[in-house]
Amino acid sequence: MNRMRNQVQLIGRLGAKAEVKHFDTGTTKANFKLATKEIFKNNKGEKVEETTWHNIVAWGFPAEIIEKYTDKGSEVAVGGKLVNRSYNDKDGNKKYISEVQIDEVLLLGDKITTV
Repeated sequence: MNRMRNQVQLIGRLGAKAEVKHFDTGTTKANFKLATKEIFKNNKGEKVEETTWHNIVAWGFPAEIIEKYTDKGSEVAVGGKLVNRSYNDKDGNKKYISEVQIDEVLLLGDKITTV
């Protein structure tokens, strides 16, 4: 059961080209927003579409795949864990952020690649 703890799997589309950073250590980091869509009928029987935006962070090889093979609108499946962190903004105010730190990516569409 431990493998099921803090596990996130999402399928969605990139909202923009990923922001990629290459560090002197050789590590690559990619940040991007992923849109997931849910379609359901409300209590009046009307079709409703809801879009949710997720902050995604990829390190290493998955980040390199995101950089090389994706663009705005690319559909991907990602797997990883939910991470919460805090930082101080320019004015010294403490901010909190939740993001999905992925270690797996599956490119969806014409070419299928699993990482």
